[in-house]
Amino acid sequence: MPMSFQKTKSSSSSKQSGDKIMAIFSKPGRIAVLGGAGGIGRALVDHLLGEGHEVIVLDLAASLARHTLPVTSFEIDILSEASIETAFKAVENHWDTMDGLVNLVGYNSDLRPISETTTDYFDEILEGNLRGAFICARRCLPLMAQDSAIVMVSSGLATHVRAGYGAYSMAKAGLIALTKTLAVENAPRIRVNAVAPGLVDTAFLRGGTGRSEEDKDAIINMEAYRNALPMKRLAVPNDVVGPIAFLLSDASRYMTGQVLWINGGGFMP
Repeated sequence: MPMSFQKTKSSSSSKQSGDKIMAIFSKPGRIAVLGGAGGIGRALVDHLLGEGHEVIVLDLAASLARHTLPVTSFEIDILSEASIETAFKAVENHWDTMDGLVNLVGYNSDLRPISETTTDYFDEILEGNLRGAFICARRCLPLMAQDSAIVMVSSGLATHVRAGYGAYSMAKAGLIALTKTLAVENAPRIRVNAVAPGLVDTAFLRGGTGRSEEDKDAIINMEAYRNALPMKRLAVPNDVVGPIAFLLSDASRYMTGQVLWINGGGFMP
């Protein structure tokens, strides 16, 4: 016999509850997006603007030149500590505090087994994905408002490793450790969480926006990857935007030091 559910006494109470839920998702704030000119970044900026947030984008000069955004933008190169300092000084001059920071910056330009990974290449990948994130996070902490949020973008490769991604996997695993350390050290004033996507169909697959030709061939077999997923499709930028927006919002106000895995069921930690 099918289970039945009693109707609520009035639909007005459920509507009020729904309104409250929507309010905590859409409370406007000031949000800086590192890597905002990339594929996920542009989709995120569009979403945040639609929700009434003020947005600043920080990205490479080449990325900002290629993708014009309807927001204030400042150049940054996270391989350079001086560039990071200059960029955050510009943010500081624009805003006295900020409510959110999203770190989307990262890249992996090649597939190399450990035996063929040079020290220079290893250092470059660690700098671009972990060292830069560390410096940016440290620099932004004094700017973060009470009850603010930081969202790091790690990767499924942080724990579900694949051949050829050694340096990148190590960097993204380190980013999760950075996320958890920041969460412990800065609660309750700042919540710090991460998302860890699987493969997303963006210029990242071709080396990353601003550091590569965005229209060259992908570095992996996308069809084989797609067919191996339970969801039978690659992620698109908006699949990652939703979880990031959730972690920025008061809807996740009791979450810190957590990782949301976004991979179409590719693996289930």
